[in-house]
Amino acid sequence: MTTLEDAPVASTLNRMYTESREQMSTLRARFDGIDMSSATAQERADALSDVYMPVTPEAGRLLYALVRATRPATVVEFGMSLGLSGIHLAAAVRDNGSGRVVTTELSKAKIAAAKGNFDAAGLSDVITVLEGDALQTLANVDGPIGFVLLDGWKEFYLPVMKLLEPKLSEGALVVADNTNMPDTQPYLDYVRDPANGYVSVNFLARDTDSMELSCRA
Repeated sequence: MTTLEDAPVASTLNRMYTESREQMSTLRARFDGIDMSSATAQERADALSDVYMPVTPEAGRLLYALVRATRPATVVEFGMSLGLSGIHLAAAVRDNGSGRVVTTELSKAKIAAAKGNFDAAGLSDVITVLEGDALQTLANVDGPIGFVLLDGWKEFYLPVMKLLEPKLSEGALVVADNTNMPDTQPYLDYVRDPANGYVSVNFLARDTDSMELSCRA
């Protein structure tokens, strides 16, 4: 048995994935109402404050497995949303017996909802939620950081990575989601250049999108 199979965690994940599936039919209309090219990150976060934008169940289990295998002292998540990926990360930390998850989010509404989900799953004690611009909130996170999940606004992947990079432990893993999206290209160019100190591989996380897994060599 793992923490993912504990009743509070499993029931919380089932509820959240059910809610996210029910939302799918309305997402296109929600995004169509936002000019993504001109809206600020805060405006986008507020406009989509009740939208899941979740990792898939398979991707969630992958995150759990990677954290279990690497046993990081600190896990950092950029882009908490409503907490689905955070629950998978925290479950792995709990089962490792040590460590913590630090996650950050712009939307006040999402922070309130995610904290409720973390409480329902019984994992709040291993999760620290930071509110605000990740380039400010994550600047004060102490290292060493052994695992990073990048799943916020895509144009910030590279700036967030460079902010955290001095605190990454040797062998740290960085997982970037939604790397089929054009705004992730500067980040991909960076981690795929061996001169920058990463070994990186891309793989399909779903039929139409991919993840990039990078190891700090």
